[in-house]
Amino acid sequence: MASSSSLHETEILKSIAIDYTPEACHHSPSTDEIHLVYDHRGGARWRSPSRFRFGSFGARMKCPPGNTSGLNFNLYLSSLEGDKAQDEIDFEFLGNDVTSVQTNFYTGGRGTREQLNPLGFDASEAFHEYVIRWSGTEIEWLVDGVTLRREVRKEGEAWPEKPMFLYASVWDASYIDEGRWTGPYVGCDAPYVCRYREVRVPTGTVVVEEEEGEGAPAAAV
Repeated sequence: MASSSSLHETEILKSIAIDYTPEACHHSPSTDEIHLVYDHRGGARWRSPSRFRFGSFGARMKCPPGNTSGLNFNLYLSSLEGDKAQDEIDFEFLGNDVTSVQTNFYTGGRGTREQLNPLGFDASEAFHEYVIRWSGTEIEWLVDGVTLRREVRKEGEAWPEKPMFLYASVWDASYIDEGRWTGPYVGCDAPYVCRYREVRVPTGTVVVEEEEGEGAPAAAV
């Protein structure tokens, strides 16, 4: 495990794996910018090529403008997307109100720790920095360097400890809870482009290479 002094050291993520719809995901290593597009092709998802156990993860992010009702755009950690026993830590933007962001964390596939956090700004109007700091005892969500939420592990509490990828996706979540979560999908301002800059992941010995056969990407760039 990394020492406490190096736990939150980061570096720019220079390559990504694209899980689906690679033609709707554009990565420019020269500008450290990633675009995810939602349109008639559906959504797209990228992730870090490797998993990490603890550390700081973040990006400058600008949500799509216009009427984004029904969509979910995000930045999150997961031990393996689609695994029913996954560990996960989330920033999720709900398309019916981008002046707030939902934070959550899962252990062994169990969540129910959602909090809707007001931001004090419209996340589609400018880039803002979103950071997750994760250790064996604490999770902290920061926006523009200010702590938005902090969870400290209680004695005996289950905790996300599996190595995790950094993920980001844009998808239509309007079918969940009959549209009450993200609103109904309207699509009048498609295509919707979610932008990420200066994506950062932990450095050094906290990197855990992905296991062979798990999380194989559709494309890597």
